[in-house]
Amino acid sequence: MDNQKEYNISGIQQIGIGVADVREAWKWYISQFGTDIRIFEDEAVAGLMLPYTDGKPRKRLAALAINMQGGGGFEIWQYKDRVPQPPAQPIKLGDLGIFTVKIKSHDVRKTYEAYLSKGLKASQPGISPDGLENFFITDPYNNLFQVVAGNSWFMNENKHTGAAYGAIIGVSDMEESIRFYSDILGYDEIIYDETGKFSDFEALPGGTETFRRVLLKHTEKRQGAFSPVFGDSQIELVQLIGRKSNRIYEGRLWGDLGFIHMCFDINGMEALREKCRLAGHPFTVDSSTSFDMGEAAGHFSYIEDPDRTLIEFVETHRVPILKKLGWYLNLTNRNPRKSLPRWILKALAFNRVKEL
Repeated sequence: MDNQKEYNISGIQQIGIGVADVREAWKWYISQFGTDIRIFEDEAVAGLMLPYTDGKPRKRLAALAINMQGGGGFEIWQYKDRVPQPPAQPIKLGDLGIFTVKIKSHDVRKTYEAYLSKGLKASQPGISPDGLENFFITDPYNNLFQVVAGNSWFMNENKHTGAAYGAIIGVSDMEESIRFYSDILGYDEIIYDETGKFSDFEALPGGTETFRRVLLKHTEKRQGAFSPVFGDSQIELVQLIGRKSNRIYEGRLWGDLGFIHMCFDINGMEALREKCRLAGHPFTVDSSTSFDMGEAAGHFSYIEDPDRTLIEFVETHRVPILKKLGWYLNLTNRNPRKSLPRWILKALAFNRVKEL
């Protein structure tokens, strides 16, 4: 494959979560979602995100954590020079942006019972239009996660869940959004497309209203260095019917409290740049070359979906495998569609967090 002519998406690398305290939040995500593998932790100035940080470089602390059972990770993100702001008003289903992160589970009912035994705040399991059971859990920071049945597991660590399996995203124009997520991101198959009131949404803020909901998946198997860990994913688009929706990040900055972006691991940034430009969604941020993130490095860029929800792309150049021995993997000269050997991917477990 010629990197200059094609691009490849390996999977959802991470969902960005703006928090007030990285380590406090990370402990909770480890205990409930098993994200105990540190890919990087870096305190620096975010100087390239000026379109989304009020035109000013901002000091931040960020950590990327994954679950070795599979799924995308979390980029847990904290401002160091300002107080991160909550939404101006409570977020409701159908508001524009990332409303919920999907978490994949081996057994949804057993996961629900495990969370209840811990005293966590979870909704009663419901049935989605594809006939599968799911439920919602709220973290201590008022972020919602939907636990759904998952597939494409990497390792078995006897945890109830993997990590990010996708997201529920509020949109204002369903047809336009379907085109965006299909044409650029490869979510080209509709699992269901239903309009009405939904019993599995009833417990959510604003969930009793009428919605059109479309669940998308990718027909092409994701390929790339870390694709066996990221696995398959889904995007669910939700459009509120009958009234105008609010933007979740209206009047706030990237990095403020909540789900700040969805990031895809890719190869072929030049080809992707041209694809996005022709599709009417040009890069709004572009690191242009390799960007150092402490222990890892890569080329990153951002685009906006039709409702200005931020989508990040990262072309990974260097990643730590065994930091104590100085083992860092250079990915710049590999076949972009070939996964790393499983023994190397499993070695990421040496970066397991013992304490924070």
